[in-house]
Amino acid sequence: MQASPVWIYVIGFLAQAFFSARLLYQWIVTEKARKILSPPAFWILSIFGSYLLFVYGVLRDDFAIILGQVISYYIYLWNLGVKGIWKKIAMPFRFLLLFTPVAATLFLLRDIPAFTATFFQNRHVPFWLLLFGSAGQILFTFRFIYQWICSRQQHESVLPVGFWVISLLGSATIIAYGIFRLDPVLIIGQLFGFVVYVRNIMIGCAIGKKVAA
Repeated sequence: MQASPVWIYVIGFLAQAFFSARLLYQWIVTEKARKILSPPAFWILSIFGSYLLFVYGVLRDDFAIILGQVISYYIYLWNLGVKGIWKKIAMPFRFLLLFTPVAATLFLLRDIPAFTATFFQNRHVPFWLLLFGSAGQILFTFRFIYQWICSRQQHESVLPVGFWVISLLGSATIIAYGIFRLDPVLIIGQLFGFVVYVRNIMIGCAIGKKVAA
């Protein structure tokens, strides 16, 4: 596999640092409350992490990473709206947050043959590996679609047990993809999440048993 410049990995690790920070914070407040919480800081840190990881995916010519971020990014923004934070953000920054992924995607698609050659005919990323990585990202991203559906049903931002179960399965797939890609950002970034995912599942199941009893 082709090695990327160190500064590109720095962007990737910084993105993963934001994702790890959101999980750590959510874990701490959940442990204190003894129930699964969806704190505003979780979604704010998600935006920063997603923004940077999208850039990282573009720089790494990695369609699987880009695909995963585009979908979840706008769900993060929706949760900020539910939390009442979106309206507090200055209009220029709202515009920037809303349209940066769109502008970047349009930029990538400005030359379809070049886009296809870079992302789907990349000799450093076999097509089977691209499909595997994309499947992992889709599964990992589906957790936020699931979260969005559950939140709309309950009329508030929540992180249900199913969210963490899907996170665990998607994370395992992405780690496997990262190993094939020799991508330390994906591997290290996902490992920390395993502990938080399992712990939230344990807390959620314990609460579910108490309710059932």
